[in-house]
Amino acid sequence: MAIRYRRETVDGLSVFYREAGDPARPTLLLLHGYPTSSVMFRDLIPLLADDFHVIAPDLPGFGQTDMPSVREFDYTFDHLAEVIDRFVEQVGLGTFGIYVQDYGSPVGFRLALRRPDQVRAIVSQNGNAYDEGLVPEFWAPLREFWANWTPATEAPVAAAISDEATRWQYVHGETDPELVSPDASTLDSLLLGRPGAREVQLQLFHDYRTNPPSYPAWQAFLRDNRPGVLAVWGRNDQIFGPDGARAFARDVPDAEIHLLDAGHFALETQAPTIAALIKDFLPKHVK
Repeated sequence: MAIRYRRETVDGLSVFYREAGDPARPTLLLLHGYPTSSVMFRDLIPLLADDFHVIAPDLPGFGQTDMPSVREFDYTFDHLAEVIDRFVEQVGLGTFGIYVQDYGSPVGFRLALRRPDQVRAIVSQNGNAYDEGLVPEFWAPLREFWANWTPATEAPVAAAISDEATRWQYVHGETDPELVSPDASTLDSLLLGRPGAREVQLQLFHDYRTNPPSYPAWQAFLRDNRPGVLAVWGRNDQIFGPDGARAFARDVPDAEIHLLDAGHFALETQAPTIAALIKDFLPKHVK
């Protein structure tokens, strides 16, 4: 099944997206994380396209979607979710599932709160919604940055924009790093090096402070609306730990939880396994 590379103008932004499969089949909206784009789904989309309608936008400031300056665009997770909400409306999605990873989770859960009757399933791949998932050592400098943005607190956070930190996110937790292609992390680094990108990412790092206080609302959505939940995580992730996956069972007792021998970007080595789990899961919840 061919993948189409398309654009949709949303509130003046040119939003790039990948789309494949028959729109008459169950739809899965793929929402990427930091520091990547829809390119993270390059292996997964072909594995799903014969069975589902798959659509993967790049968030504002990422990938091939426009990256206005911080003076022209309010880089908050509320605003990213507003853009994706309008995108969903404009491309005409009906009921659908969401696949969320890293930043895709706060965007996806905000979208679910806006469209509770449409979001019928959530595939969380290292996409956090619980305090238990926040690995304390990783988040300690970010919490200091959230509390007081100064040059001293910014420095360790800004280090996450480096080429080394980007590659680390891909290979940490992988039993054989030689199986992880450098293509995606190299592209991510090139895009993070664009003029203005550092300022965009710092704004989002700072606004991430709004996400943990939102967890109770997201969890209430799970309890009240009972979407299907498939938590399929790289268990070796040192950003969002496996307790974040296990916690979904507290609000959705029949959540399907699978911990894979992988890291933060589990798709890099586990795409066939994750695709097989989605093929079994999604038709139960999205028609």
